Amino acid sequence: MTTDRERTGPAWGTFLELESPAEGPLHARLARALRIAVTGGRLAAGSTLPASRVLAADLRCSRWVVTEAYAQLVAEGYFEARSGSATRVRAPAGPAGVRGGAREDRGRWTPRFDLLPGVPDLRAFPRKRWADMVRAATTELTWDELGYPDAAGLPRLRRQLASYLARGRGARVESGQLVVCAGTLDAVMRLCRGLRAAGHTDIAVEDPGWTQLRLTVAAAGLTPVAVPVDEHGLRVDLLRRAAGVRAVIVAPAHQFPTGVVLAPSRRAELADWAREVDGLVMEDDYDAEFRYDRHPVGALQGVAPEHVALLGSLSKTLSPAVRLGWIAAPERWTDALTAKATGGAPPPVIDQDAFTRFVASGSYDRHLRASRLRYKRRRDHLLRELEARLPGRPVSGAAAGFHLLLPLRDCPAGAVVDEAAQADVRLASLDDYRAAPAATGTPTASTLVIGYGNLTDQAVPGAVQRLAHAIERVQAAEHGTRVRRPG
Repeated sequence: MTTDRERTGPAWGTFLELESPAEGPLHARLARALRIAVTGGRLAAGSTLPASRVLAADLRCSRWVVTEAYAQLVAEGYFEARSGSATRVRAPAGPAGVRGGAREDRGRWTPRFDLLPGVPDLRAFPRKRWADMVRAATTELTWDELGYPDAAGLPRLRRQLASYLARGRGARVESGQLVVCAGTLDAVMRLCRGLRAAGHTDIAVEDPGWTQLRLTVAAAGLTPVAVPVDEHGLRVDLLRRAAGVRAVIVAPAHQFPTGVVLAPSRRAELADWAREVDGLVMEDDYDAEFRYDRHPVGALQGVAPEHVALLGSLSKTLSPAVRLGWIAAPERWTDALTAKATGGAPPPVIDQDAFTRFVASGSYDRHLRASRLRYKRRRDHLLRELEARLPGRPVSGAAAGFHLLLPLRDCPAGAVVDEAAQADVRLASLDDYRAAPAATGTPTASTLVIGYGNLTDQAVPGAVQRLAHAIERVQAAEHGTRVRRPG
């Protein structure tokens, strides 16, 4: 019998069937072969990949070929890479590839109450409507369209996206500037490769911020430079002090995980900085569609389209399983995004056409409106339960998206995360997303990040009850008293 340890051991002996040279450069063919090995089950979740120099020697190729293939699959979410550790096959059921917690065991645990941020309401995925669109695409695509896809994406999808981004996000983009990709991380990887080819060595990232962004920047061979975020968003004054940095990744509409909106004065300052250094702002349009206190904040790209690349995906609006996103880039970067040396594989044409139909029919707008109402009701329910169980605690970041921040008093957030796990509740600490630990005594040094996107309405009271009890137990331990854990 094969044990779990055997199934998730080294993947060094896995058979890789590389295509002929006519099918593209070797690094792209290797990436496809590894991707097929993962999806076909020959590379099990948790398997460690051979070191790049070892696999390069086995394949009799340069080490660059292997590192590029690994980096592409890290960006697509198939592999995970950590500094000082081997590259591994990501656990498919885990949330590590989404904006969730950074602890290694979370992807192997299905909790009763999942409060991890970054996961949408998967139960609300429009299965029937999406299936209708896939069926229509499969039936009506021409024979030519079933061949190898346009590297920039299906032209009619790019036209639909250009129209949607203009009316829904205030973007200034032509369809020819749009590139369809496999999601935000794929977009970042492509842009990072283009920046590296143009001579860039460093990219600024928000701190705290999405951990996978820092890892993707590093996987592309660039150095992530952490720039602090405060209650007004990215500290552009500190970005200016970062010597040699001419590119930055920022989420101005709804920063993850703090939930703050980049202040108008800083938006203008950031656009001015990009013009002054002739740089590039990668605008992660995270959660921009879900705003509850006012209309969604317009895209920064609409203010400075010559220096801003707008990145979007369907991972929060539909599902992470729909590996489809887009890049609205300045014209001078579009060629680099589809070049064989920097570009990734475009999403399947059938999925691209299905989403084109989904948007054109109005189904996407209707789905977004319904999602906004659902998340707002769930947020209000969660806030009421938190006030009842944990009265008087200030909550922030609740005006948009589907997560919020809960600061703690005299209680380490990491200990609460661990205690809640014992009660079958999964959530995250703000420190999980920091490039460097917060200083003791700072307002955000002990803060929980609570997601409610994929939590059922019926589960809200039970989740908050167990969370409140976990906080009580940690507080009691801090003061030397005892609280009995509920059964």
